[in-house]
Amino acid sequence: MTFCIGIRVRDGIIALADTRIVRGSEQGNKQKLSEFQHQDESLFTMTSGLRAVRDKTLVYVDEIIRDSKPPMERLFKFVNLFGDQLRRVKIEDGPSLLESGLQFNLHAIIGGCMAADPSPQLFYVYPEGNWIEATMDSPYYIIGRTYYGKPILDRLLKYDTPLQSALALALLAFDATRTSVTDVDYPIDVAVIATGTRRPIFRRFTEEDLRTTTQWWADILSQSLNAIPMEWATEMLQNATSQAPPP
Repeated sequence: MTFCIGIRVRDGIIALADTRIVRGSEQGNKQKLSEFQHQDESLFTMTSGLRAVRDKTLVYVDEIIRDSKPPMERLFKFVNLFGDQLRRVKIEDGPSLLESGLQFNLHAIIGGCMAADPSPQLFYVYPEGNWIEATMDSPYYIIGRTYYGKPILDRLLKYDTPLQSALALALLAFDATRTSVTDVDYPIDVAVIATGTRRPIFRRFTEEDLRTTTQWWADILSQSLNAIPMEWATEMLQNATSQAPPP
């Protein structure tokens, strides 16, 4: 499976993706957060679903972009092109995939800041090729394993969350997912685009790189559980204890 998250806040964009690939009983690692170059511009893509669909779509996109004049200056135009080529691949490969029992289920998160974009942009692309854009009241998207990381994001992530805190929340959402499933794991790839800049900064982090941070979070959760106010349950617990047979 996959865990990819894109966050757009006032201060910029965060992208984080795991690298675990599971094929039956075999496990491996593949990059899911990729840089895409267009002229002097740089953007990123993250996908969940069949990698063959993703690769073919991006090859088609690259072929068309190389011949485009003038170059694309807005990210939404790239996203439109990606959606068009995704539909093209579905027409070409969808029937044979269905015959093999495979779903055409590619989801994508695309982010960047092209020459005419006023600020970094973040888009979610559905398997049908249509898309939505991250907004102030909907600042993040997760693809792949979507359930386990949502609670902390829905509680704490706002459009005015600082970029560093947004990155911390992306990591904690990944950590919650990794704790609950076996097909999401390190290393993780991260990209950051600060507002006022255009090129993403990419880094890869191993479990050892982040052990201090994730262990600190586990310790804080344990301390908070021990300190949580439970006066509302005191009577119920006392009555339950009093009914226990003597040792």
